[in-house]
Amino acid sequence: MNISRIADNYAVAPQIFPGDLDEIVAAGFRAVICNRPDHEELGQPTVDAISVECIRVGISFHYIPVSGMQIAHEAIQEQLRIIDECDGPVLAYCRSGQRSAIIWQAST
Repeated sequence: MNISRIADNYAVAPQIFPGDLDEIVAAGFRAVICNRPDHEELGQPTVDAISVECIRVGISFHYIPVSGMQIAHEAIQEQLRIIDECDGPVLAYCRSGQRSAIIWQAST
């Protein structure tokens, strides 16, 4: 798994899989944000599959899907709210991690 730390409380990654959640928790993350719409690509795990594993390992899961590089202001604000309210680092993911990084960049 390729996690890129952007700030002390925020990191991004390409698509994660249910089996990655134990490692994500071991790395100290307290929440996961999915910025990738379901069914964007054949074979990607669904939001439901990831959220079930987040519950199993005891971290919160949030779904803020964005398509393309035109990211709505509301999506940016919601993502920032989650990061600000979280009691530890947040990991956001999409297909490559780029959209999740752009959301952070747009907020600074």
